[in-house]
Amino acid sequence: MLHTTQLYQHVPETRWPIVYSPRYNITFMGLEKLHPFDAGKWGKVINFLKEEKLLSDSMLVEAREASEEDLLVVHTRRYLNELKFLFERVEGISRATIIDLDAHQGNGHERDFMDDKRVYIMDVYNRHIYPGDRFAKQAIRRKVELEWGTEDDEYLDKVERNIKKSLQEHLPDVVVYNAGTDILEGDRLGGLSISPAGIVKRDELVFRMVRGRRVPILMVTSGGYQKRTARIIADSILNLFGLGLIGPESPSVSAQNSDTLLLPPAVP
Repeated sequence: MLHTTQLYQHVPETRWPIVYSPRYNITFMGLEKLHPFDAGKWGKVINFLKEEKLLSDSMLVEAREASEEDLLVVHTRRYLNELKFLFERVEGISRATIIDLDAHQGNGHERDFMDDKRVYIMDVYNRHIYPGDRFAKQAIRRKVELEWGTEDDEYLDKVERNIKKSLQEHLPDVVVYNAGTDILEGDRLGGLSISPAGIVKRDELVFRMVRGRRVPILMVTSGGYQKRTARIIADSILNLFGLGLIGPESPSVSAQNSDTLLLPPAVP
């Protein structure tokens, strides 16, 4: 039986490829302030971008929440967390790459896609911290394990070299980029020593290499356990915009139609 859904929506050309909702900011009677993760950082990022006159509320895309009926199209009730709908619901997507640059091993998606050859996983993480999931590591096609206190030069060199090799080994139809900021110096849970400028440069490297191959990219901001990460994420977005790597679809881009505007246009 054909399933009808309200998830998919037309996105006007005036909107940015930035998906945000105020509901992303978690509050619970002030208790969230006791947790090292800044549960309100996404709202702060948006506010910083508004202050810089980069965007307004009318330029944002707000995702619609999936209903249980939507989820059961692709998941069993027992295991709703294994998200493989991308290949089944999005036309033209048959190969995907996950570039995971959060400080922690991404064992969740690694277990999800353990035996799925359509998904190529590159994971760069601190080898000494949680989760240390040996079983999940079997799913990583390109594994880069870092030592305590890894700094900018070594980190950026390893990221650049390994992304290049990853895209040569498996040219995807889409890249999902986990842009964790827990690599920032001073993050006690991440254990690395990357400067704010290093994080901005990292995001730039990823976008340049992926968009240079005319591959759409979806960036999620992920971990980061310091209050200053919101400003760094905003600065990175501003930098990507200034370099022409993100922004509303331009008239010169004809390869994408109006239903795929959540992905930024390719950069020649």
